[in-house]
Amino acid sequence: MTQPRLPDGFAVQVDRRVRVLGSGSALLGGSPTRLLRLAPAAQTLLAGGRLEVHDAVSAQLARTLLDATVAHPRPAGGPSHRDVTIVIPVRDNPTGVRRLVSALRGLRVIVVDDGSVIPLLPADLMESAASAYCDVEVSRHAVSRGPAAARNTGLASCVTDYVAFLDSDVVPRRGWLEALLGHFCDPAVALVAPRIVGLSQTENLVARYEAVRSSLDLGQREAPVIPYGPVSYVPSAAIICRTSALKDMGGFDEGMPSGEDVDLCWRFVEAGARLRYEPIALVAHEHRTKLRDWMSRKAFYGTSAAPLAIRHPDKTAPLVISGWTMVVWVLMALGSRLGYAASFFAVIVTGHKVNNALNVPEAQRRDVAFVAARGIGSAALQLASAICRHYWPVALLAATVSRRCRRVVLIAAVVDGVVDWLSRRRNVEDDVKPIGLIAYLVLKRLDDLAYGAGLWTGVVRERNIGPLKPQIRT
Repeated sequence: MTQPRLPDGFAVQVDRRVRVLGSGSALLGGSPTRLLRLAPAAQTLLAGGRLEVHDAVSAQLARTLLDATVAHPRPAGGPSHRDVTIVIPVRDNPTGVRRLVSALRGLRVIVVDDGSVIPLLPADLMESAASAYCDVEVSRHAVSRGPAAARNTGLASCVTDYVAFLDSDVVPRRGWLEALLGHFCDPAVALVAPRIVGLSQTENLVARYEAVRSSLDLGQREAPVIPYGPVSYVPSAAIICRTSALKDMGGFDEGMPSGEDVDLCWRFVEAGARLRYEPIALVAHEHRTKLRDWMSRKAFYGTSAAPLAIRHPDKTAPLVISGWTMVVWVLMALGSRLGYAASFFAVIVTGHKVNNALNVPEAQRRDVAFVAARGIGSAALQLASAICRHYWPVALLAATVSRRCRRVVLIAAVVDGVVDWLSRRRNVEDDVKPIGLIAYLVLKRLDDLAYGAGLWTGVVRERNIGPLKPQIRT
C-alpha cells in the first residue's frame, strides 16, 4: 500500500537509543531490532540525526525511518481544536462527566448516556458547559449497550474532521489536544493517543501501584502503535481519530465487551494506517483503588484475549521468541552442568547468527554483543512474564510436583517483579509517593493472578487457545 507523502516542513528525529554505525552509514535499532543502511545522499540529509522534509526524496526517507521505527515525528503545527468533536460515553457517572466537561474549554462535546439508571439530562451539564464555553449535545441509549456502542453513537453525530473519545472518569491536562493534533500532519496517521496517568494521589497502596504500573499508562517513551512493539495498542479511555478513517473502519466492534480498543488499533494497522502514542500529552484517570474492584478489572481485561485471538490470530502470542534463545533459557533452567554447557553453546550460535546478520564493515564486536545480549535478555524477561501472567496455573501445578520447577517459578517471579519495578519507577511523576519493592512484588503477582484468571476464563468460554500459544521465530 502506497503511503501519502509527508508535507514539507514535517521533520523526523532519530531515536536516541538507535546506534549509529561507522560515520552514519547505518542505523541499528528499532523494534524489532534491525539494521538500516543509508546511501550517501541519505546520510547527508540525516546529518545530526534530524531530517526535515522539503522534497519527494526527503519525504520518502522520512517515511522509511518512521516505518522502520528508528525515528519519531516532529510535525510542524497541526489542525485546529475547532476541527475536533469530543465524544464522552458515560453510564451512572454524572459527577465525572460534569468534571470532564468543565475541563473541555471551547470544544464541541457529544455526551452519550449509555442507559444510566438516572438519565443524564442536558440541564445536568449546563452549568459545566457554560463555565467552559462548550457546545454540549446529549444522546441517550434507553438500555445499556456498552461503551463501544456509545462511542459509535457519538461518532455517527460527528461532522468534524477529527473525533476524540474521552471516558467520563478522565480529565485532560493543559496542552493535551495540541500535542496530539500535530501528528495528523502526517496524512497516514489515523489515531493518536496520550499518556494516561493517575488523577489523584493518595496513601492507598493500590493507588501507588497503579501510579507505577497502571494497565492504561504506557510509559514515557513516544512510539508507533504496532503489535509486538513497545506500544502494541492504546486504551480508548483517551484517543483521537481521523473521523473519515474511523467511519471507514466501521467504528468500534460492539460485539466485544472488552478489548474493543485493542481490536480497533489492530484493524487500523491491518488496513495500513499509522498510529502514534504521544506521552507529552497527559490525561489523568481516576484509577480503581479498592482491592476487590481493582482485581475484578484486571480479570475483565484478561477475558478480552481469547476474542482478540479469534479476530487477530497472529497478534496475541504471550511471547515472541527465537528458537535459539528459547533453547538457551530452557537449558539453563535444567540446572545441570550439561545444561549450562549446552546453553553456552547456544549463546555462541546466537552470537554467530547475529554476526552474520550484521555482516557490514561498520558493525563492531560491541554491536554484535549488544544485539545478542538484548535478544537473549528480552527473551528471558518475556519467559518470566509469561510464566507468571499467562501460564501461572500450569506453573503452579508444576511447582507443586517438582522441586526444580518450583525453583524456576520462584526465580521467574522475583526477576520479573524486580526488573519491572526498576523500569517502571521511571514512569512515576514527581508528586507521586513511590511504592516499595516488596509491596510492588505482592501487588504485581496479584495483578498477574487476576489477569491470568480472566484470560483462562476467556479461553474456556471461547474455546480458543490463541492467547496461550507462543510464537517461535527462526
